[in-house]
Amino acid sequence: MRCTTSRFVALAFVLVWAAAPVLAHHSFAAQYDSKQTITFTGTVMKMEWQNPHIFFYVDAKDASGKLTSYAVEGGPPNTLYRSGWRKDSIKIGETVTVEGSKARDGSNLVNARSVVMANGKRVFAGSSETAGR
Repeated sequence: MRCTTSRFVALAFVLVWAAAPVLAHHSFAAQYDSKQTITFTGTVMKMEWQNPHIFFYVDAKDASGKLTSYAVEGGPPNTLYRSGWRKDSIKIGETVTVEGSKARDGSNLVNARSVVMANGKRVFAGSSETAGR
């Protein structure tokens, strides 16, 4: 009996541990509004290539010249890697144009649909919105 209980406890621990990343993941619709799109061009200030999604940070000027800092969420690193992205695809100091959906809370968080690099190359950004389509 003791062996069965130990196995059950070990199995329960493994299942809870494996499910933790899933519980932390958010839905696109809960965080972003697909009807509130935004396009901006700016300078990449920082890049974070890590699970569950990459983030890069862009400083962009609006029509009046006011500088705004955006946190841009892309897809999972593995998805982007299979689409041709690498950790150094977007470089600090590079100019990019981002098209995406704004955060529902009004913050400067954007879920990217596409990114146009300084050389004119357009890349799929791995948006959570289009992942299920």
